[in-house]
Order: sequence, then structure tokens, then C-alpha cells
Amino acid sequence: MKAIALAMAAMAGLAPPTFAISTSVYSTQPDDPHAILVKGAADGRTDDTAAIQAAIDAAASTGGNKGGIVFLPPGRYRVSRTILLRSAVRVFGIGRTRPVILLADNTPGFADGIAAVVSFTGDDQYRAGKPPIPPPTTRPFDPSVFDATQTTFYSALSNVDFEIGRGNAGAVAVRFRVAQHAFLRHIDFHLGSGLAGIYQAGNECEDLRFYGGRYGIISEKTSPAWPFTLLDSEFDGQRDAAVREHELGLTLVNVAIRNTPVGINIDRGYSDSFWGKDVRFENVSRAGIVISSENSVFTQIGFDNAVGVNTPTFALFRDSGKAIAGNGMRWRVKDFSYGLKLPALGAMGDYATDVAMAPLAQMPRPPAPAIPPLPPVREWVNVRDLGAKGDDATDDTAALQHAIDAHRVLYLPIGRYHVTDTLKLRPDSVLIALHPNLTQLVLPNGSPAFAGVGGAKALIESAKGGNAIVSGVGLWAGAVNPRATALLWKAGAASMVNDVRIHGPLLQVAGKLMGANEPGARFDAQHASIWVTDGGGGTFAAIWTPNGLASTGFLVSDTKTPGHVYELSAEHHYNNEIVLRNVANWEFLAPQTEQEVRDGVNAVSTEFHDAHNILFANYHSYRVTRSIKPMDTAIRLFGSGDIRFRNVHVNGDNSFAHCDSKGCGTFSRAGKFPFDNAITDFTRRQEVREREFAKLDVPPAPPVAGTGPMAPATPGIEMLADGFYSIAGGAVDAEGKLYFVDRFFHRILGWSKSEGLTTVSEAPLDPANLAVDRSGRLMVLSSAGRDGTVYSIDPNAPEAIRVIAATPVAAPRGASTALPVNVWANGEFADRMDPRTYEFPPLADFFIQKMGEAKAQEFVSPDGSLVLPAFRTWNQGTEDQQGWRWSDTLDAYGLVVGKPGERVFLTNASENRTYSGLIGESGRVTDLRVAAERGGESVARDPSGNLYVANGQVFVYGPTGSLQRRIDVPERPLQLLFGGADRRTLFILTHHSLYALQL
Repeated sequence: MKAIALAMAAMAGLAPPTFAISTSVYSTQPDDPHAILVKGAADGRTDDTAAIQAAIDAAASTGGNKGGIVFLPPGRYRVSRTILLRSAVRVFGIGRTRPVILLADNTPGFADGIAAVVSFTGDDQYRAGKPPIPPPTTRPFDPSVFDATQTTFYSALSNVDFEIGRGNAGAVAVRFRVAQHAFLRHIDFHLGSGLAGIYQAGNECEDLRFYGGRYGIISEKTSPAWPFTLLDSEFDGQRDAAVREHELGLTLVNVAIRNTPVGINIDRGYSDSFWGKDVRFENVSRAGIVISSENSVFTQIGFDNAVGVNTPTFALFRDSGKAIAGNGMRWRVKDFSYGLKLPALGAMGDYATDVAMAPLAQMPRPPAPAIPPLPPVREWVNVRDLGAKGDDATDDTAALQHAIDAHRVLYLPIGRYHVTDTLKLRPDSVLIALHPNLTQLVLPNGSPAFAGVGGAKALIESAKGGNAIVSGVGLWAGAVNPRATALLWKAGAASMVNDVRIHGPLLQVAGKLMGANEPGARFDAQHASIWVTDGGGGTFAAIWTPNGLASTGFLVSDTKTPGHVYELSAEHHYNNEIVLRNVANWEFLAPQTEQEVRDGVNAVSTEFHDAHNILFANYHSYRVTRSIKPMDTAIRLFGSGDIRFRNVHVNGDNSFAHCDSKGCGTFSRAGKFPFDNAITDFTRRQEVREREFAKLDVPPAPPVAGTGPMAPATPGIEMLADGFYSIAGGAVDAEGKLYFVDRFFHRILGWSKSEGLTTVSEAPLDPANLAVDRSGRLMVLSSAGRDGTVYSIDPNAPEAIRVIAATPVAAPRGASTALPVNVWANGEFADRMDPRTYEFPPLADFFIQKMGEAKAQEFVSPDGSLVLPAFRTWNQGTEDQQGWRWSDTLDAYGLVVGKPGERVFLTNASENRTYSGLIGESGRVTDLRVAAERGGESVARDPSGNLYVANGQVFVYGPTGSLQRRIDVPERPLQLLFGGADRRTLFILTHHSLYALQL
């Protein structure tokens, strides 16, 4: 294999790759009776595919829906078809040498296309009985295989190497589409003739080395759209690029890239939020990074310490051809940022390139690993040998505490270990488990020591200072223990918490659903799940903390000890996900938060109180598309400063693959309720409306809090009415009167200069969007019913409701067509790489394709003057679950109306661009052209041909597409319409207020 890689490097004109000897991390087999041992020949000649698959299947079945553990002994395992790594199954290589999975020369099915040697799989997520998109990389192809998705948790592969032989040009070692708590670790990929080591990456990887191959990693957006983090890894001798990706949210920490034309290659026409810390480029001939889509707000590129040797170009901009050359033979980039830069809080952004580069006399030593190694298995002491039972019944508190006191390194085999008092670690304690869903420390409900009102009491508490480690364990603080915190961490800078899952609010044990549904359980009733305090710090990696029974997922307080957080998922809490209080010297790389429709509708993503010297990079704050309540801001600042925000992504959109009675497919959707602002500083009284940006430096906190309005308005902005829950869906009639919807209360409202605010209807019919036909009747699109409903009312007599049935599209009749003013369309979820050319279709093609699709049915107003094409409706759940249906028209903030042949303007939020297009038959829009490089919630056109785009503020573009001015609004503008008698009143709908500006 080494000879093959050396020959291929020579043919490509590259320096030969350097091969390090892989070290087995699990040199002896951990003692766990529940693990499954692979029984294969392991001689490199016998086909061991069936033996490996049988062990994985057995582990999956013995663990129910919770997964299992498989041990792969040393040897060389030849495989001939794709190994399906089932959901929540973890495979660990064991022995003095790492086992190797071998794809022999010219293995049938792997010569072309894209073919996975190992493929992570998922479950029947929507109980549809049929995979919506079976992974096309399975060999032989199997339409019954469910792809791993955003609900694939715990799956992992560790301490197993790969070798790909000659004649396997389409081979990828691992298809790794996963969600939280899945990983690849301690793997060498000897790729030879293959296409890549990893295809479709997800979550977090550590200690990977890629040798040869066309690429080391190829990936699109992760399945849940969270960032992907790669730590302590190397690439050497790739023929085209070490990493080829887009929209991956790629975070590199302590990664070396050698002997390849390109380090990170972002695909043409696509963006990414990329962050690199301690990245080394050695003998990279073309560019360290190739940046695409320079005018996209989703392009956010940053480095914190990158060094290069014999790498002439640090960064190359694909579209413009601009290059940032390396400074001499050896150079260091201390800091780099490209993308939308905010000059200050309260400001809107513009594109900027900031680079601090200097030559180096010699290359520095590589940094220490970001992830400290675990002690060797020979030092692990099994807690079962010390009296702990882990049988989900016995109180193991005394046995575990005795074990901690007596031994530095403890191993917890699969089991649920009941604990009724705090387990107190030594300064040097190491607790190790291998599966945080199968190995749990459990606090039973009503434990007396955790009852009543009082300060936080921990399930596990570290000693102050020291280098303690907790790895691979699940923690469940129970549902009725109000004083509980799962992990109270006071350990020092050399400590680590890795691969830890905070369980709750619901969990399934022995087929029984437990947690929030139990008597006495209350959401938001416990202390923070993970609380770092009292000088605590260290490294926190691959943490998942989604328990809404706790007040906060991850709290840091009263410490200046450095902390490093990699790939933290904090989700589903009722108040806030992450809190920093009196904290300094911490960095959060690739943190992700999510607020669900019930457990999180009032939550804030992150709060800072008296914090300074903090870095947040590749930060992703997401509210689910099912959300039905507005929320003001993702981040709140109180008395905090010297905070560096890099690559901020605040959104409420998603895509999914789904099967229903209409068939299978993918659906991109954008919710109406992402956070209004990315950041609000309550001390300075300033807010950040940009939700996508690359750089913002918050200066030191002022000594005195500011006063005045959060967002000063442009002179002439008038508030017409306020106090709404959330308004949108507006339309203007022939007289210039405005009608709009406050959907939560089922209200249709009207406003005119002569009448002021009026209520048209309060019938409980779930109105979402309005349009006005020629006779003055309102056509109402409603979310009621399985596929939504359309009805018509006379605003002067709204009690007479006329339901409009969908009918087959008829021949053009001269009627106007109503279309969504904002659309989300970027083709997510399906594999988009063409297996013949290994190219990706342009991103804009998905929007063009969606808008160009003819609709089979339509809704026609009673007078025949207005047509609403029947866009497909996707459903999750039952009909009575409000907000669990999506279509392009239901999701839009409003509708835009025009006649066939007329040019209309609408935005593609997935590109953040505004387009114009011609209305055609059957609801099609053709001849789409970019009208403005900024897009957002909606767009309107004034009588003079100027465009008004709502995107944080209102941006005004002239008829030629040049930016003319900006209109600042006290609240985030959502829908824009022109009305009034002369059509020169700009109505601005925000969630809670109606504004107007007279032109």
C-alpha cells in the first residue's frame, strides 16, 4: 500500500507522503460482557464482510434502539461490499496493532461512481416504512437501506485503519452522514487509487491521517446542518485536494496538510463557514484554501494561527482570481477573516478581508494535541470488579466512590449505575466508558440528598484543579431532583470532558419512556446540566446536552482558567442553552444550539454576563421550523466585552427527506421565526440585525449602561399599530388598503388612513397568507387541514366563507398569479455530487428548478381573476399539530402577484439574493435573474422601479441593481408592501408592529 501511494505521489509531481506507524489506542480488549466480538479470518485473503456485518447487526439487535458495541480484533479484513454500520453501534479496533479493513485491488462495484466501504446508516425516522433516499453509495445498491440522518446518534468507528487497493477509483472509505455523538477516531486511511477517505462528514473526528487518494474528505452540508469539527489530524499526498467541501461548517483544529495541490477547496458556486486553528500547510502547490462565492453572506472564512512552508499562496479567491500570497518560503498567518464584517454593534456589514501575516525564520513545533490521550487500557480498572453492579436497580454510590478513591483510572462497562449522592473525583481521576447511551450514571427520582430548595448538588463533582477526565459516559440527573446538576466541573486547564451525553428530558429504558412525563417532573426546574465554576477549565469536546428539565445546558461561571470547547450541542432548554457569567479566557469552536417548538420557544441561545476575552467561532444558532413564536435575539450581552465573534450563523430553516402518500423526496423549508437579531447588547443598548456574518469584535464593556432606543429609526418612519403576536401575509387592494394576518390569534386585520386599524375576521381558520382578487375579495391561504386550505371572504362580510377547491391547471385565462415572495431552495439532503463527473450542480440551479416547476393544480378565486398555484405541502405529525405542515406558500412572509408575462421580484433566502423572473403558465417562473446581491424576508417594488429588500433593515436598490440607501426600522422588517391611494406608502410589517414610510 505504501508503495502505491509513493508511486502516485511521484506521478502527480508531489513530494512523497510520510507514513507514520499507527498506534493502537485499545491495545487490549476492554472487559465488557455485552460487547460483540467479530469472528473473521482476518488474513487479508478471506472475504470477512459477512463476519463484520453479522457482529454489527447483533450489536444493534441486542441493544434495541439504543445501539451496541463491537470489538474488532487485530488482523487484515478483506471486504467485498459495503459494511452497514447500524445506528448507535460503535466499532472499536482492539489489540496490539490496529485492525485494517482492506478493499482489495479491482473490487467489483468500486471502480467508478462513489462507493462506500463502510456506510453509517439510520432509522425509519418518520415511520414511513420506506427509505426516502437510500444512500446511492451502497455496493451493491440496496433500496431498503436508510441513510444516516439528523437523528442518527452515538454511531462511531475507532482504532481501525483502511487500505484501498488499485482499480478502486470510486471508493470512499467511510460514508459518515450522522448527527450528535457520532465520531471517527484514531484511523489511518491509506487511500491509494480511491476517491476519498470520508464522504458526507458529520459531527466530530479526532486523530485521523489520510494518505494518498484523490481527496482526504469530500462533503456537503452535514445532515442536521450543524458544524463539522476535525481535530489533531493530518493529510498527506492527496492528488487534488486534502478537503473538498461546501456548506460543511468545517472547523479544523491542529491539522496538518502536506504534499497536495490544494488544502481546503470550497466548491465553485458554494459557500462555507470555515474556521481553522493551528493549521499547517506544507508543500501545498496551488493554494492553502480556495474560497468561492465571494459575495455570499454564507461565505465566512477565518484562521487563528496558520503556518505555511513551500506554500506560495495562502488563499485564492475562485471568482475574482484575487490571491493572498504567502510571505516568503515560511510564513505565519496570525489572524485571517474574509466575509461580511460588522464594524461595530448596531451596524450592518460589508465584505472585507483582514489578514495579519509575517515571514518565519523557521517552522514552529507542532502544537500539543487538542484532545489529550486516554490512559492505555492496561491501566483501566473495571468498576464491576470493585463491586458496582450497573444493573439499573442497585445503589452503586458506595462502590463507585470507593473505586474513585482507590484507583485513578476507572472503566464503566455497559450498564445503568444508580447513584444517590455526589460522586467526588480525585484531582487525577479518569472515568471512561465507550457508549454514553448504554453506560449511564443515573440519579433516581426523589433522591433525598437532591430534594427541596437549595444550591446545586452534583451527580459528579470534580476536585478543584488537577487533570481529571470524564469520557464516553451518559449522565441522567432524574426528573424529580430539583437541586441536581449532572456535572459540576472545577478541574484545571489540563482536564477534559469528552463524548459526554446529558440525558433527558425523555429517555427510553427497557421499552418504557421515562423523564418529563413522570409525576412531579417539571421543565426548567433543575440547575445547569454542566456547570464549570470556581476556577474550572480545560477541554470540552463532543458534548451533547439537551435536557430541558435543567435551566441551562452549559454554564461557565467565576473562572479565568482557559477553556476550550469543541463541537458542543446545547439544545431544548426553556431559558438559555449556554451561559457565561464572570468568565475570561475561553473559546467556543463550532458550538450549536437548537430551540424546539415546545421546549425552547422562549429560550435564548447564549448569554454573556461580565465576560471578557472570549472567542465564539463557527457558531450556529437554530430555531426549528416548527416554531410559531417570535424571539428577539440569539445572544444577550450584559456588561461584557473583548468578545470576538467569528462566522456567526443564526437561522430557522432546514431540509429533510421524507416519504408520504404523494411519494418520496427532499423538501427545503424556511421557518418564519428565526431569532430577529443575532446579538443584543443590553448594556450598550445596541443590537445586531445581521444574522450571517464573518466578523464582529465587541470592545471592552462600558462602565455605565447606555440609554435610549435599541435601534434608532430613519426619519419619517411612523408606527401605525403595535401589540401584535406576529403579523405577516399582507396584501393591498385596489384602493391601497392593507390587509394582513396575525396568525397565532387567527386574525385578519386591515389598515387604511381613513379607518385606521380594523379587524376583518377572527374565525379560527388558521390564516397564513392573503391576496386580493379583482372584485376586492380576499383569497386566504390557511394551514388548516392536512394539505392546507384556501378560502375566499368578502372583507365587508367575512362570515360568508367560500372554500376554494384545488382544480387541475387550466389554459391561460388572463388571471393574475400569486407566488411566494420568499423561497428557500438549495437542494439539501440528497447526494448532489454527480458520480460520473464528481462535480456539483450550481447552487442557483436548485432555486431556478424549483421556481420553474409546473404545478398540476391551482386555486382560482370566485371571480376568476386570481390564481394561487398549489405548491406541494409536506406534513409531519397529525393535522392538529399547528405549524407542522410546510409549503413554499405557507412558509412565505407574503405573496407577490403579477400577470403571465410580467416580471416579478422575489428572494431566495438560501442564497440571500433577490431575483426577478417572468410569470409563466402553471405557476412557473422563468428567466430568473439576480436583481440584488442581498435578499431576505421579502422584496417590494415602488412605482419608479426601485427595489426594497427586507433583510435586517430595508435596503433600497435602484432599477439597475445598485444600492441607493438604507431605511432603518425600530424592529426587524419582515414583509414590505406598497399601498395607499397613490401606492407611495411603504408598509413595513414586523412581528409585533406595523410601520409606514411615505415616499
